Amino acid sequence: MKERIIVAIGGNAISKEGEKGTIKEQRRNIVSSLQPILGLVKKDFEIVITHGNGPQVGNALIKEELGKDIVPAYPLDVLNAETQGSLGYLISQGLHNCILINEMEKQVVTVITQVVVDKEDRRFQDPSKPIGPFYTQEEAERLGKGPENATYIEDSGRGYRRVVASPLPLHIIEKDAVESLLKADFLVICAGGGGIPVIKENGYLKGVEAVIDKDFASALLAAELNADYYFILTGVEQVAINFGKPDQENILKMTVSEAKKHLEDGQFPKGSMGPKIEAAIYFLEKGGKNVVITSLDKVEEALQGKTGTRIIPDGKP
Repeated sequence: MKERIIVAIGGNAISKEGEKGTIKEQRRNIVSSLQPILGLVKKDFEIVITHGNGPQVGNALIKEELGKDIVPAYPLDVLNAETQGSLGYLISQGLHNCILINEMEKQVVTVITQVVVDKEDRRFQDPSKPIGPFYTQEEAERLGKGPENATYIEDSGRGYRRVVASPLPLHIIEKDAVESLLKADFLVICAGGGGIPVIKENGYLKGVEAVIDKDFASALLAAELNADYYFILTGVEQVAINFGKPDQENILKMTVSEAKKHLEDGQFPKGSMGPKIEAAIYFLEKGGKNVVITSLDKVEEALQGKTGTRIIPDGKP
């Protein structure tokens, strides 16, 4: 049987810092990001690509703010669906063209993905995920008194931003569809931006105002699809302890217990590597086999164990 790989690409790889975020820029960045994945296609893996959408949803929220007196505003779950669709289109088209240029054969499809969360998740009472544009304190206070009853907090000295809940993902609604597509030899793009958060009420689905952490959603997808590898692509080649210090130590391999110990010791901050390590542990404790964290350009070398950081279950050789 073919080995199965879930590859999670960050939204900032598509809209880079300092750029305007035009479609032309996003297309260029997507094609650049996809080059390493072509090597996996050549090796005939079953491949699922997930991606972030933070910058794109942020832009959509700015449009909502500017156009609120002209057109009806959309809720956050619909904006997530919109950006899943638009980014899925750009990524699938980029992949299709790259596959043709390299004279390869592979069909590509995007699946708009809903992810079930628990409506009783305590995180709904403690919103913590910053989204959208920055505001002054005065603007945030005014907006916070609006009919949406939104919460705004100061974000790293850059201004005030709206925060929403970030509940844990429980189940991928379209999991069986993705499974069928993989078995039919499609390369699948799904769970963009962590998926569309939905709750179940009397058995029916309903979208909610929240953002699911994309790495956790990808980890859940990898577990539900029984993936052999979960790749988290980030801005560094390897995970490190004592990062940025004279005694920095890059890690080639660690177990779940070692990863937990480093987390407890504060080696992986919440604003950077922490959520990725937590997502890796989440996947492995649900029966996953391998997590690899590395940069885009080192995918094939990391797969061979030459670089990157591989996290494995306790007791695995």
